Amino acid sequence: MDEARTADRKADLRNRLIDAAEAEMAEKGLAGLKARDVTQRAGCALGALYNAVADLDELVMRVNSRTLARLGIALAPAGDATTPEAVTLALADAYVVFALQNRRLWSALFEHRLPEGVPIPDWHQQEHEVLIARIGAPLIALRPDLPVDVLRLRVRTLFGAVHGVVHLALQGRLVGLPEAALRQEVAALVTALVVGARQAGTGGR
Repeated sequence: MDEARTADRKADLRNRLIDAAEAEMAEKGLAGLKARDVTQRAGCALGALYNAVADLDELVMRVNSRTLARLGIALAPAGDATTPEAVTLALADAYVVFALQNRRLWSALFEHRLPEGVPIPDWHQQEHEVLIARIGAPLIALRPDLPVDVLRLRVRTLFGAVHGVVHLALQGRLVGLPEAALRQEVAALVTALVVGARQAGTGGR
């Protein structure tokens, strides 16, 4: 019974710390995340953080895990589209909308870096792979003729193209591309890539 209560208290503390870190990151971004601010918001001592998680890096990954789950939910309706092309466009648009609505938390997914030589935990790596698989499903339907390794590379290239445009736009580095036009421009980019993929699969016919 005592062990169960201890485990429950630890789980409650960890959840409060993740909630607090998520709120801090949403307000200040990853660069503004401080352990003291997190524990103050969570209502616990600074040292208690390290009783619940290994370090601040793990706490960031736990927040990123939540963000990935929310992104997955936001992308899910795109699967209802009727063609692979339409699914891909819907996925890209949902991705842009999510980034616009969750800028700092979305950015943290790609800004966070573990210390050199420290591998990403399997559980967190798998969450990223699930996201890539969801994005890649319509491309696989478009080009079932491609080997698996080539498809994986194409999926990452497609994702990188969309992500790059969104990232630069939200940082204000794409001159002449206001936020209002971002969804339209991403749609145009994805359409061009999908059309190219389709034509390549049919020999350009």
